[in-house]
Amino acid sequence: MSATATATATSAVVGALPVPGATLHYRLQGSGPLLLISQSGEGDADRTVDLVPHLTDAFTVLTYDRRGLSRSRLTELGRTTSLAEHAEDVHRLLAAVTDEPALMLGCSLGAVIGLHVAVRYPGQVSTLIAHEPVAPRLLPEAERAHHEAELAALQATYRDGGLEAAFPEMARVLGIDLSRRDVEPDLTPQPLDERRHANFDYFIEHDFSAVIGDTLDPAALTGTRTRIVPALGATTPSTVFDHQCATALATLLDTEIRTFPGGHNGNTTHPRAYAQQLRSLLTAPDAA
Repeated sequence: MSATATATATSAVVGALPVPGATLHYRLQGSGPLLLISQSGEGDADRTVDLVPHLTDAFTVLTYDRRGLSRSRLTELGRTTSLAEHAEDVHRLLAAVTDEPALMLGCSLGAVIGLHVAVRYPGQVSTLIAHEPVAPRLLPEAERAHHEAELAALQATYRDGGLEAAFPEMARVLGIDLSRRDVEPDLTPQPLDERRHANFDYFIEHDFSAVIGDTLDPAALTGTRTRIVPALGATTPSTVFDHQCATALATLLDTEIRTFPGGHNGNTTHPRAYAQQLRSLLTAPDAA
């Protein structure tokens, strides 16, 4: 299946890629080695609007709407997409835009997708920055079961009380500061509009289920050719699920864990400082 793409006034290329069961919306900006950003939560291709401009002088940045979000339309509405299927989407998207190994930043759910890609298609991604992967399968059995139950309880909270009830619980589970006092200045407003509401609905109802039912084999990560860099937000509490997953990944791979500015969503709250750390890691001699 071939992608269709058009240029925009900001010199970005916006495209649509038909894949089995969906059409993926994507956006390409900049020049240099290809850097795919796979976002967290309800984040779509536009969620990193403040981060991307600090990267496009050094990288061709590829962002996309995960299937089920925004403009990435599903053929079968209401269907849950597994994380392995999300990884297949990344595989097809990368194959459509480049013949070379890409760099990848995966945040939260996007980091788990990146781990699947590293196992299934290690030749496509040379370096994966895995920022706080929400991957219970990296944890010991008891902790895994506990955190999967937390996600299921969050789904129930959302069904009973909507986003107003779910947001505080999500913040507690993931260690997110909802006050947003510690942020960089002059960020682009991200209002909770109709599209984000719909994206949050798909994320909580379907992507949470995909995390709970994930099939990632942690042992397979030790044999991939992809360089995996576990990463943490500086302000993410050590007691929360995503911090524990990142730490477990570093232990599994016997590698150093890297710290990024901000917390779980540091790529959106501290985009300038986050970009600086990302550039440093992706231009290191062992990144290619």
